Amino acid sequence: MSVTATYRRQKSKSPLNYIGGKSKLLPQLLPLFPAEIDNFVDLFCGGCNVGINSNANKIHFNDNIVFLIEMYKAFQTKSLDETLWYIEKRIDDFELSLTNEVGYKNLRNEYNTQKNPLDLFVLVAFSFNHQIRFNNNHEFNNPFGRERSSFNPTMRQNLANFIVEIKENDVNFSSKDFDDFDFNNLGNKDFVYADPPYLITCGTYNDGKRGFTGWSEKEEKLLLKRLDNLDNQGVKFALSNVLEHKGKENEILKTWVASRPSYNVNYLNYNYSNSNYQTAVRDKNASVEVLIMNYEPPKQ
Repeated sequence: MSVTATYRRQKSKSPLNYIGGKSKLLPQLLPLFPAEIDNFVDLFCGGCNVGINSNANKIHFNDNIVFLIEMYKAFQTKSLDETLWYIEKRIDDFELSLTNEVGYKNLRNEYNTQKNPLDLFVLVAFSFNHQIRFNNNHEFNNPFGRERSSFNPTMRQNLANFIVEIKENDVNFSSKDFDDFDFNNLGNKDFVYADPPYLITCGTYNDGKRGFTGWSEKEEKLLLKRLDNLDNQGVKFALSNVLEHKGKENEILKTWVASRPSYNVNYLNYNYSNSNYQTAVRDKNASVEVLIMNYEPPKQ
C-alpha cells in the first residue's frame, strides 16, 4: 500500500444517511485533496463524511440547516455515554420500534415543539431511509420508516465513532449560508471543500420549500464567484458537482470551467477511475460527477 493510501485511509462514517453524501466516493476524493491542510472548511457539510475523514489540523463544518448543526454541537458537548443513554431512554419512553408509527409521530410532535437536538437524531434513526427533512415551518416531517429503520448496531457504532472523532480533533461547527461564511482569515495552507446542492438534479433540498435557502442559478453563480475569490486569495478549493445528469447539462458550470484553464477537473464515478476532462469516455445518459480544483492534486 502506498504512503498516500495509508495516509488517507477512511477513519469514520457519518451516523446519518444524508442525501448526496459522499461516503462511497471518499476513496476517489481524499487522494485528490492537498497533502497538508491547516484549516479544512466543509462548506456544505451535510452528514460530515468528507470533513471527518480529512487530514487537517482543524476542521470547520458548516451547513445552513441550523437544527443539524445544533445536533452535532450536542454530540460534541455531551459525553458519549450521556448521548447513548439519552437515545436509548427516548426509544424506551416512546416505545419506538420497526412498527410503532404512533410512537414515532408522538416523538416527532414533541421535537417540533421543543427542538431538543438529540431528539432529532432519534427521529432520524426511525425515519424513512434515515433522512432529515423539514417543511417550510421548520417542522421535521420525514415519514416513519416502517419495517426498515431503527437505531441498529451499525448506526450505533457509526455514531460512537463519529462522536469520538469530533471530540478528539479540533472541530468547529457553524450554521451559515455559504455566502455568509467568513473566509477572510484563510490562507495558502487552508482548504475549502464545497459540495452544494446540484443545480440540475431534482433533490427536494433544492426547492427552497424546506424552510431554508434553496438552490437556483442565482446561488450557483454566487458560489462560483466565491470560489474564484478564494483562488485570488491563494486558498485551495475543491468543488463537487455534476456537469450532466439524465440528459441535462449544467451550462453555467461548464462555461465557468471552460473559461478557467488553470482549474483541474477530475471525473468521479463508482464504475471507472479518475480521468481528465478532455479524454474521459462516458455514457451520454449518465450522471457525470466531477471534482473541480484550483490546484494540482498530489501525485499518486
